[in-house]
Amino acid sequence: MSKRKYKAEEIIGKLREVELLINQGHTLSSGIRPIGVSEQTYYRWRKQYGGLKLEQAKKFKELEVENARLKKLVAELSLDNAVLKEVASKNF
Repeated sequence: MSKRKYKAEEIIGKLREVELLINQGHTLSSGIRPIGVSEQTYYRWRKQYGGLKLEQAKKFKELEVENARLKKLVAELSLDNAVLKEVASKNF
C-alpha cells in the first residue's frame, strides 16, 4: 500500500464520512474501510483534526507553514551570529 499525503480539507471530509457511517449503524472497521486508511490513521486524524471546521484547518495549516519558515530563519540567524562571534574573537 502506497503512502499518500492528504490535505487537511480531505481529512476533515473523510472524518465526517466515517462519522456518518458510524451513526448509520456501521462498526468502526466497516466505517473506515471506504476511506482507505487504517484504524491507527483514523484515530491520529481524529485526535489532530477532530472538531475542526474547514476554515480552522486551513488556518492551522497556514500557521504550521509560517512556523516552519520562521524556525528556519531563526536557525540561519543563529548560525550567522555564531560565525560572526567566532571571527570577532580571533585576533588578527
